Amino acid sequence: MPEIGSTLREARMRARIDITEVEQATKIRAKYLRALENEEWGLLPGPTFIKSFLREYADFLGLDSRTLVEEYKLRYDRPSESELPLSPRLGRERRGVGGPAYGAPRVAPRWLVVGGAIVTILVLLALIGSIGGGDDNGAGSAGPSSTAAQRTGRTVPARTRRPATPAAPTQASVRIVPTGTVYVCLVDGGGRVLIPGSQFAAGQQVPVYKARKLRITLGNNAVQMRVNGRPMQVPASSTAIAYEITPSGTRPLPLDQAPTCT
Repeated sequence: MPEIGSTLREARMRARIDITEVEQATKIRAKYLRALENEEWGLLPGPTFIKSFLREYADFLGLDSRTLVEEYKLRYDRPSESELPLSPRLGRERRGVGGPAYGAPRVAPRWLVVGGAIVTILVLLALIGSIGGGDDNGAGSAGPSSTAAQRTGRTVPARTRRPATPAAPTQASVRIVPTGTVYVCLVDGGGRVLIPGSQFAAGQQVPVYKARKLRITLGNNAVQMRVNGRPMQVPASSTAIAYEITPSGTRPLPLDQAPTCT
């Protein structure tokens, strides 16, 4: 089979490809590509990189990368010393003449035996102390509840943790569902108009509005309302109806304070 390097070089020159083009396409530095073409394996990082570079370069040139890699492994790649099997005799020789004989049982050092015994004793003492301490605490550390129970003969219930108080809402909300034709004017606490005095028909969809404070004027009671997530009954009236809605509740507004959206 032709040499690996000449095969790569001739394929590149037949395709009229400059070495810099190969470098840009394969991301392999030009000096490594030239080392592959010249078979200067010592200039390359190592066998693993050589095989990877060969594969990339051959694939780029349209060559059979597997054949080139196998050829390199057959000619140049040799297993390192760390990959060779280690015989028992060689292992004994590496341990040195003064080491223990192969197959002889090893005796633990004296300090290791003594240290293990001390640790075992300390663990046993800790277990005994924890058992005795638990009994003493249960018998002599009676709190106020147990003392009261002994005096009265009644069982005092254990203290329970109170559930956390939920945070108070910071926004009011209103949902309007017309049941007939109704006039609606809605503004927030700053006077910004949310519903500009509009007429709604029965069943018409109206968005939910939220703000720190809401003020609403209704032309009549042909409407169902949910305020802060709860249903609210709107009473019948021969005049307009107005409310101020806050996160804590709702209060009626006199007509001279009702929003007009004009």
